Amino acid sequence: MPETEAPAPWEYTLYIPHDPRAVTVCRRTLRLILTMHGLIRLADTAELLATELVANAVLHTKGPAALRVRWSAGVLRIGAWDADPAPPDPPAPVESLAEAERGRGLALVRACADLWGWQPLAREGNRGKYVWCDLVAA
Repeated sequence: MPETEAPAPWEYTLYIPHDPRAVTVCRRTLRLILTMHGLIRLADTAELLATELVANAVLHTKGPAALRVRWSAGVLRIGAWDADPAPPDPPAPVESLAEAERGRGLALVRACADLWGWQPLAREGNRGKYVWCDLVAA
């Protein structure tokens, strides 16, 4: 029986302006990317995660942002870069989400992703942070 080849790694970055409408553009672009790569089964959860990450980048910072999507070795990494180097607020406990009016985004990311985190970035004089999460394809 012939061995099946693992899908080749790929990566996309979508730079977005500081505009709340960019969240919808990112969500729709992500679904298109996943559909093109045969990963539609991940699209609903990936859209939720990307929406939360990009919304945080747009709503809680003042500069541009970017959505980064990467597939490698069976893992989909979704991340949002923004120009604010301050760390994200820690996620609220899942139990408190029903009553919360704000602060649910990273709690949803923590609950739905296999892994998540953030890192400060400094490159070519630009500062900011990258908040990411992973979905493992089953």
